[in-house]
Amino acid sequence: MYIKKILLAIVIIGLVVAAFFANFVYKAMLRPNTAFNNDTAYVFIPTKAVYEDVRNQLIPLLDDIDSFDDLAEQKKYTTNIKAGRYAIKKGMTNNDIINSIRSKNLPINVSFNNQETLEKLAGRIAMQIEADSVSLLKAMKEQSFLDENDFKEATVLGMYLPNSYEFFWNTSAESFRGRMFKEYNRFWNDSRKNKAKAIGLSQDEVIALASIVYEESKQASEQPRIAGVYINRLKIGMPLQADPTLKFAAYKLPKYKNTIIKRILNVHKEIESPYNTYKNAGLPPGLIAMPDISAIDAVLNHETHKYLYFVADAKRLGYHKFAKTLSQHNINAREYHRYLSSQGINK
Repeated sequence: MYIKKILLAIVIIGLVVAAFFANFVYKAMLRPNTAFNNDTAYVFIPTKAVYEDVRNQLIPLLDDIDSFDDLAEQKKYTTNIKAGRYAIKKGMTNNDIINSIRSKNLPINVSFNNQETLEKLAGRIAMQIEADSVSLLKAMKEQSFLDENDFKEATVLGMYLPNSYEFFWNTSAESFRGRMFKEYNRFWNDSRKNKAKAIGLSQDEVIALASIVYEESKQASEQPRIAGVYINRLKIGMPLQADPTLKFAAYKLPKYKNTIIKRILNVHKEIESPYNTYKNAGLPPGLIAMPDISAIDAVLNHETHKYLYFVADAKRLGYHKFAKTLSQHNINAREYHRYLSSQGINK
């Protein structure tokens, strides 16, 4: 009789333990544990994060953080944190969540264009990946990298070709730079290198000219013709006389800080700057903006013609009128200047 009581007690205790364990398994591993309404929530885990950093992000996303803690401890996730961007789907269990944030680092699309300076580019990228703008700018300007790869600070912006690229969110500044250098080298294939050689320009010079073409016109269909004008001027030793370079030079002066130049005047042509292509022959020492790939290819595949001049078309804004002679150009220019004056654009 005594032995039966002992066996019964053991059975009861076993059932209690089994029930407790089953409840633990259900709560910790099998029960949905999300508290958000959207289909997906994202967790961004920084480099060198500890479990507390992850936990703080999860608290508003989970119904029961304590059960998550228990399973995270049991699965040794608390001491094996991995940086990255991770997705949590609505209705996931703790086990699903841990599996996701342990091994399913999701890439993101990083995109940029029209960044006029390295500083602006660094700021734009810092909004999309973990690396901050200070570390990005430091990597972009690192002298040993510039020297090793034949860049100057005035030309290295051309290494960053505007497009959309896939990165992991926790990409470092150096890794971002390295990937962009690979993309730059991939872009400059043998075909493009041969075309640059045929027109007598280096890769840096092609991109510098493309930045002028891009600032002159955002119309991809017109860019090869504009590029042809500048190629013609270079061939005969004529100054480029590119108005966008005057704006670039002016904006570097305190006098023009926080101003918008809508009309190029004679005073701008007198600015002392290596970027003043009215005063200095040949190409400027670097980019004046980040050109689209279309503008780079427009230089490499420029239109062959005899035009030496162009001016904005007052009757077709966004496009230009082209001329082979100065007399015809002056007629076109007067028409556009009259239009600017009629609009009250005097500076």
